Amino acid sequence: MSANLAQDSASRPFDPRVICALDVPTADEARALVEKIGDAVGFYKVGLQLFASDGMTLARELKASGAQIFLDWKLHDIGATVEKATAVLAESGCDLLTVHARPQVMAAAARGAAGSDLKILGVTVLTSLTDDDLRADDHSLSAAELVELRVRQALEAGIHGVVSSPHEAARVRDCAREAGRDNFLIVTPGVRPAGASLDDQARAATPAAALSQGATHLVVGRPITASNDPRAAAQAITREIAVI
Repeated sequence: MSANLAQDSASRPFDPRVICALDVPTADEARALVEKIGDAVGFYKVGLQLFASDGMTLARELKASGAQIFLDWKLHDIGATVEKATAVLAESGCDLLTVHARPQVMAAAARGAAGSDLKILGVTVLTSLTDDDLRADDHSLSAAELVELRVRQALEAGIHGVVSSPHEAARVRDCAREAGRDNFLIVTPGVRPAGASLDDQARAATPAAALSQGATHLVVGRPITASNDPRAAAQAITREIAVI
């Protein structure tokens, strides 16, 4: 890690609502990206691709450098296993962890994270899925209806927030306010600056639109990491949302 990465996060000119997704195959590639992005981002997502490489080591390095870390590992297993795995991850000092938004799984993760600073997010409906995809998977509910059901279950489980597409963010915020949870986190992937390719995201929105709909955090991957100038791309997003 360079001296730049060791700076205290409070000195960095980034917007803490922007989470950069380090969706690359190896930790070394992720480190190279972080070097290129420099002080333009202070929050990073370490997902399954890096988990299969050396993601936990990278997460600890980035955390030690002053960054915030989102472990997007979507835990889904029996309650006891999820609780124990969450308890181990809570000791890492990372900030966010995803689990699948199933009542037993969310409740178990909440128990595992109890007493720590790790915040649990329930993954509602993947942003790559459409209503047709859900019907093919034998769901009778639309994406919006299924998200609302799982948000209410997340609130009942006592976790800290959910992951949902920008298209459902407004309804998620309404549900949280109805439950007296104004601090409920709404983390939105599928965020694409105006004119950017949607890639594999079926329910996407611009950064400004996602925040206006109620999102608290934006997960942005390829628009930053695939750019010829990742630092400039991140700064452009920060400027776009500065007034929101």
